[in-house]
Amino acid sequence: MAELAPIIIIKKKSGHGGHHGGAWKVAYADFVTAMMALFIVLWLLSASKEVQVAVGGYFRDPRGSGKLVGTNTNGAADFVALKKDDMKKLKEDILKSIHHVDPLDKLKGQIEITITQEGLRIELMESAKGTFFELGSAQPTDALRELLKVLAQELGKLPNKISIEGHTDAKPYSSVKSYDNWDLSTDRANAARRMMQDNGIIPGQLSQVRGFADQQLRLPKSPEDPSNRRITVIVQHLVKDNMEIDLPHNLASEVTGAAK
Repeated sequence: MAELAPIIIIKKKSGHGGHHGGAWKVAYADFVTAMMALFIVLWLLSASKEVQVAVGGYFRDPRGSGKLVGTNTNGAADFVALKKDDMKKLKEDILKSIHHVDPLDKLKGQIEITITQEGLRIELMESAKGTFFELGSAQPTDALRELLKVLAQELGKLPNKISIEGHTDAKPYSSVKSYDNWDLSTDRANAARRMMQDNGIIPGQLSQVRGFADQQLRLPKSPEDPSNRRITVIVQHLVKDNMEIDLPHNLASEVTGAAK
């Protein structure tokens, strides 16, 4: 009987090669993180100033626990810090925009823009004939409407809080005790507020509306000078210990005086 050939059984093992660990996962995660960081940096470089300020404020204070501090004159409000260079640029932009509506600079002597410790202070001063308001009333003229429209469009692009002040001269308003310079200054400030809110100021951007009557005269030695009658718009910032600070945007608006 012929000898049977041996039966050979071949078993193939399937599966991956030898174990090589998970180091590649760590390397891949690092690569993805680095690419994400790169894309964020590139996006920030091309983003607007408002976005850069907001993102920077988050990383400096992610919990929004920054100390709420008021100014020495304005009372409590929340501010977004801008560099002085930014305020200078904003001043230049506003002056250019005003020039478009007043190409002959007829109002040049009645508009004053200064950078102060509070922020950018924009003064719209009256003349003896009543340039911005009808004499003795809170009825705005066309000149004021045009100016406030320009200001609202420029300032509405910013994240900064804005306050509006009304001032009068020292001349008594009238013999009627039920309405005086306090009422007039507050009513004029509120009239300016309404016009700016209708033309570009974003909701919640306005922090304060105040009427000062004749208590903060521009020319104390000439208390009845027409330039003491003015509307002041303040773009607020806060600087403490020579450092710029971003504060949360969660304070309610304050309206001082009679709102109309």
